[in-house]
Amino acid sequence: MKRTVVAAGVALALSALSAVTGCGGSGGGGGDADAAAKARGPITIWYSNNAEEVAWGKQMVAAWNAEHADQKITAQEIPTGKSSEEVIGAAITAGNAPCLIFNTSPASVSQFQKQGGLVALDSFGDGKSYIEDRSGDVAQQYKSTDGKYYQLPWKSNPVMIFYNKKTFAKAGITTPALSTYDDFLATSRKIVASKAAKVAIYPAPSNEFYQSWFDYYPLYAAQTGGKQLIEDGKATFASDDGKKVAQFWRTMYQDKLASPEKYTGDAFVDGTAAMAVVGPWAIATYKGKVDWGVVPVPTADGKPATDIHTFSDAKNVAMYSACKNRGTAWDVLKFATSKDQDAKFLAATGQMPLRKDVATTYADYFTTNPDYKIFADQASRTVEVPNVPNSITIWQTFRDAYSKSVIFGQQDVGEALDGVASKVNQLASQP
Repeated sequence: MKRTVVAAGVALALSALSAVTGCGGSGGGGGDADAAAKARGPITIWYSNNAEEVAWGKQMVAAWNAEHADQKITAQEIPTGKSSEEVIGAAITAGNAPCLIFNTSPASVSQFQKQGGLVALDSFGDGKSYIEDRSGDVAQQYKSTDGKYYQLPWKSNPVMIFYNKKTFAKAGITTPALSTYDDFLATSRKIVASKAAKVAIYPAPSNEFYQSWFDYYPLYAAQTGGKQLIEDGKATFASDDGKKVAQFWRTMYQDKLASPEKYTGDAFVDGTAAMAVVGPWAIATYKGKVDWGVVPVPTADGKPATDIHTFSDAKNVAMYSACKNRGTAWDVLKFATSKDQDAKFLAATGQMPLRKDVATTYADYFTTNPDYKIFADQASRTVEVPNVPNSITIWQTFRDAYSKSVIFGQQDVGEALDGVASKVNQLASQP
């Protein structure tokens, strides 16, 4: 996942934004909110700090500003801090968040909403229809518990299994068998036994709440045909399928096919690991460094690729309640996620716009860039983190139990999932 890497200094960065045009105040409600929804004028936006998205953002802003002299966008990279989620939360508290942030994590939406920091996009006459027409059925995963959209599904990086062709060849493997758990384990053992690589795969064994999105969750989505971790307010993962996924990863660690030790750097690029669980953004990163292939994540019995779901690794766009000129902000949001701008975003970043029929809409791009075509197909079958109260706390609680049982083997896997499911149910039921 391409995460925003941030350091200390949140307060200074945010205080400097309090006087920026188009922001300020708490956003209010009732008449103030209705007036803001129609108000037009200058606005501010933040976007991610990775180079490709910055380049796309600059051209998008320039294109808008050239046609809207009285409604100009002032744009900047998201300020530095411990994490982008913390920076945004602090800006909401301070009342000086920008109008739009093109780096909003779906896992954080419930907390930002609880803080009163988000604008329901349904409040615009065409808000609901625009989101659902653009994204199709996948949009439903991004509704909040009140049935409203506080985020626009923007772009995804459906995660798959990258493998190093040269490492596999060194291990005597010409046609990778990775579709079932048994095949994946057998291939992994052959790689390690041959010393072609130190480990077969190296998912981060650290305890941050989001790490389960890149080991457990993609395989869980695949194994269950697209279930989220929580559905209808209840944990789903203590099922037979959920335990199969956890036991698969436990075997990988127990048999030393994956490592519980933290790794500094990129184990796949360095050749320490023969495989990695990543999305299409990695293609540019691996160019000239790894001769890679890619396959869907495995399932217990080897489902057809066309039936496999995976984690979306999405980042979305939200409108923040400190915004005064919301009419302009909504127009900008639609402009930035138009068919034309999505094409420019795809070309600049290789990330998949969260719109229906990506593969056919941008067929020329995928003909010219065939490496990305498999991800366009996979993008139609993605699973998002559940949009529920206490989302990040839930993921941290899950990760704690997963780390203890799966990575470090200090508890029976089945017992761990049963126990944490009860805790997750309690958290999901709280406001």
